[in-house]
Amino acid sequence: MTLLLYALAALAEIAGCFAFWAWLKLDRSVFWIAPGLVSLGLFAWLLTLVPADAAGRAYAAYGGIYIATSLAWLWLIEGQRPDRFDLAGALICLMGAAVILWPERP
Repeated sequence: MTLLLYALAALAEIAGCFAFWAWLKLDRSVFWIAPGLVSLGLFAWLLTLVPADAAGRAYAAYGGIYIATSLAWLWLIEGQRPDRFDLAGALICLMGAAVILWPERP
């Protein structure tokens, strides 16, 4: 369930940030901001649902999931295939997230 929450949060954050990117860098309508803000609010709410004893630890582990999801966005939405360096970096980040997320803590 935690990985699903992280993946949904990442999609919401990326979509929200992309709305601002589209408005400012792709000359889209200012009306892209409203769904972007809603998406960013959804992102913040989803992260509060992650079972963690501290916000900082939840955010740190989320970082790895965010990076991997961003590369999926790059490929699926923006049409640019990640290269081997993108994939290697994402794998390293996911391993780091796993180290943070899954050890048994007292």
